[in-house]
Amino acid sequence: MPGAADRAGTYAESVSHGEAAAPDRPRRTAAAVTELGPVMDVSRLRVAIARLSRRLRRHELAGLTPTKLSALSSVDRLGPIRLGDLAAAEGIAPSTLTRLVTSLEEQGFVKRFPVPEDARASTMAITPRGRAVLDRMREESNTVLAGRMRMLTPDELRALAAALPALERLAEGDQPAAGPPARA
Repeated sequence: MPGAADRAGTYAESVSHGEAAAPDRPRRTAAAVTELGPVMDVSRLRVAIARLSRRLRRHELAGLTPTKLSALSSVDRLGPIRLGDLAAAEGIAPSTLTRLVTSLEEQGFVKRFPVPEDARASTMAITPRGRAVLDRMREESNTVLAGRMRMLTPDELRALAAALPALERLAEGDQPAAGPPARA
């Protein structure tokens, strides 16, 4: 019977290979099958995206959590926006968003403005300080990613370029969770 050290080693090895096996559970492989494409190991894709995302966030975050950074990026991308619309875009509860926006406002990254036709509502917009922080963080992330991409072969770069539209669709936040692909 394997000891705790054996189980820990097995677990560490499974995690390092992108598998989600618990120490005492058999390894499961998740795969997505489509009518038009190959079988894809969903676990490997998820782990690769997560690792790349962590590498791109290894810079100074100016006191921003990933959730605050995402909200700030959305305010920048969507322009002046109401709190409710931002909560929907970010997929978080309005009460959570209120605390998050208050923090961003206290840090000088966003500014709230009243909505003249609705005394209870406000919109928010990114400030020059917020935009400068986003620009710096984007530049750092782009530099890191460009450096990592230099290690890819020309064929891998072409494959990555071809996969970009699919990755963008996966990253869209307003798409409903889907089950297996529909059959025609």
